[in-house]
Amino acid sequence: MTASPPSSQARRRFLFAAGGVALALAGCQTRGPAPVRSIQLPPSPVVGGVQTNELRNRVAVIVPLTGSDAAVGQSIANAANLALLDSGDKTLRVTIYNSAGAGGAVAATKKALGEGSRLILGPLLAEEVREAAPVARQAGVPVVAFSNDEGVAGNGVYILGFTPNQSIARVVSLARQRGATKFAALVPTGLYGQRAAQAMLGAVQEAGGRMIALQTFNRTAAGVRTAAASLNAKGAVDAVLIADAGRIAVVAAPAIKTGPQLLGTELWASDSGLGVTPALRGAWYAAVPDDRFTQFAARYRTRHGKAPYRLSSLGYDAVLLAVRSARDWPLGGRFPARALADHEGFAGVDGIFRFDRRGVAQRALEVRRVTASGTTTISPAAKSFGE
Repeated sequence: MTASPPSSQARRRFLFAAGGVALALAGCQTRGPAPVRSIQLPPSPVVGGVQTNELRNRVAVIVPLTGSDAAVGQSIANAANLALLDSGDKTLRVTIYNSAGAGGAVAATKKALGEGSRLILGPLLAEEVREAAPVARQAGVPVVAFSNDEGVAGNGVYILGFTPNQSIARVVSLARQRGATKFAALVPTGLYGQRAAQAMLGAVQEAGGRMIALQTFNRTAAGVRTAAASLNAKGAVDAVLIADAGRIAVVAAPAIKTGPQLLGTELWASDSGLGVTPALRGAWYAAVPDDRFTQFAARYRTRHGKAPYRLSSLGYDAVLLAVRSARDWPLGGRFPARALADHEGFAGVDGIFRFDRRGVAQRALEVRRVTASGTTTISPAAKSFGE
């Protein structure tokens, strides 16, 4: 921000021309009921490539372009370039680097810094962020990573990923509001399971409920069913969290005794066929709203001829975040990292978000109920952080 910041109304309206159509990355109002402006996606793709004028500030997007995560990484990269085209910005140059190449994320980061990048978007995986962050930190360059591991945030690293902590807190809170008092959970072994277990314990305590049982499992059908049987033996509960992806939920749900409200995490949002399993119908999970993503996906499909991966929205929003900050970014100077701490927040493809003091993206989530044909929203996401 400049020494004399714009008014709240000005902060809420950042319009970037894209083929004659406005694209907004809006600051989020925290006082009063006024909603954040949505991103209005253009109805048709912008034709042409990104200019290569060197007199621009450089932004690096570091994602895996080879290996097992290449498809996801390429989708994020495509979305990042699409955001720059849609914004119509002429002050930034976005360059894509491969975190899965020789030397990994460290080599990609060093190359990006050596070529003049003053903001790094990515990497994708937590271990890559841990490797790249010290290199960027030494150069005084902030990192906005696509990871969902809150453990890598802080000290110049911000994470945009969808974290289990927030999705679990949201769905537990709603369950408690609707009468659940006794909770249980099935969580996988490994880092995600550890994060989910900590989040569940904290969420239940915060909501004023009681944690009756927490059962871990290995990611095999037999392991899931054994854990569910052990959970069933712990006694009656009002709600059970299945803290894993949809493919695990379809195994776990039929093995859990009938009665408790089933809850899921943000991982369920990637599986549109949960309702095929009768035991999952009526289950709840929290996730970012999909309405703007649907518009973005149509734009992406028109340009690239295929659907984007769900995580590609992180690349789009990250670039728009850089574009918004570009007005305070002197040519050739350091990226104005203080802009990322804007308490009023931002609005992107995945709804409103802001970074907390740790550098973790706080998001407004909706709660969906699984149906035979898909999902329905039973508790909408907030329109501002003041709600």
